[in-house]
Amino acid sequence: MTDTLARPAAYTRIDQLLPYEQELVAIRRHLHQHPELAFAEHGTSDFIAGKLQEWGYEVTRGIGGTGLVGTLRVGEGVRRLGIRADMDALPIQEATGAEHASCVPGRMHACGHDGHMTMLLGAARYLARHRRIKGTLHLIFQPAEERGFDSGGKAMVEDGLFERFPCDAVYAMHNHPGVPQGRFMLRSGAFMAAGDRVFVQIIGVGGHAARPHLAVDPLVAAAAIVTALQTVVARNADPSEPAVVTVGRLRAGDALNVIPDHAEIGISVRSFSPAMRALLKQRICALIEGVAQGHGCRAEIDYVEGYPVVVNDAEAVQLAAEVATDLVGADAVDHDFPPLMGSEDFAYMLQRCPGALVRIGNGPAEGGRGLHNPKYDFNDANLPYGAAFWSQLAERFLN
Repeated sequence: MTDTLARPAAYTRIDQLLPYEQELVAIRRHLHQHPELAFAEHGTSDFIAGKLQEWGYEVTRGIGGTGLVGTLRVGEGVRRLGIRADMDALPIQEATGAEHASCVPGRMHACGHDGHMTMLLGAARYLARHRRIKGTLHLIFQPAEERGFDSGGKAMVEDGLFERFPCDAVYAMHNHPGVPQGRFMLRSGAFMAAGDRVFVQIIGVGGHAARPHLAVDPLVAAAAIVTALQTVVARNADPSEPAVVTVGRLRAGDALNVIPDHAEIGISVRSFSPAMRALLKQRICALIEGVAQGHGCRAEIDYVEGYPVVVNDAEAVQLAAEVATDLVGADAVDHDFPPLMGSEDFAYMLQRCPGALVRIGNGPAEGGRGLHNPKYDFNDANLPYGAAFWSQLAERFLN
């Protein structure tokens, strides 16, 4: 990036990032073309570390696996700010047809982490050049957000992230298809749900398709379990409290003339309170075991508690709202966006340090452009918006 811009007189504005836009687009598309899965973000980490070191950041690597932190200290200010971006991609075959499409078969940045990284890199470059902060800035590049459990956020926290890099507040941003590009969405308190995963094996007795009376069919039991699980939220959860139980996997058998000896069920569970989380676990396990037994089968259940609830700090949200309003105007900032049933492992960091997750509109989601879809792509128009947001947030917080 060039160093030809004059030093700004006030907090960062979006137009001050526009001269960097094409280079940010190039960075984003490079990252998009070279996606790496959870805890395998070696090339991505190398690329980011090289940029940060070039711009004068002290870089510490190998935190929670492939995670890294870039630190910039300016002046004698005592405040410390952390900003996090996620790095991993998804095991999806890209179908965008874009010139910058993934070069790695079966892997793509289908959630916009390439854009999240680039927005933070844009701010990193801008802040290092202007140095209009007084204190310590920690830029946290996290692996394995998409893992669902034992993720990169948890790994970095357990690896001493906040002991080694103390922060008075920590922030993150995620793009949001279906909301106009550049619009900011905020919410104090619980913002994104806890996410648990349930892995179930239904064990029966295999046999010949023509002699079902000599077998114990686990597929029929599994189908009954899938149907029964639809009652957990409908008949056990308080209708005023959000909860979701979704069966995303049902596998059994390979041949039409064979009754398999086992069937596999995979379940995603979302909730917002500890009480609801416990209720869902109790009812799901009881239903699975009871229905399986009623069909003469046996159930093996591996219930994995995943990400906690994302709980935004009210003071952190207020600062983010002030920054967003200054950048895009009050009409483009939603201060009370509805809670989201998706999950985010940034929740682990918020359990240890006050802060906030911010959402930024990515534009239309129609035509398969939603998150985790083979046709999704991050909206490059957001790059100067996100970079300006992080730059101004750091300037406000660290002054």
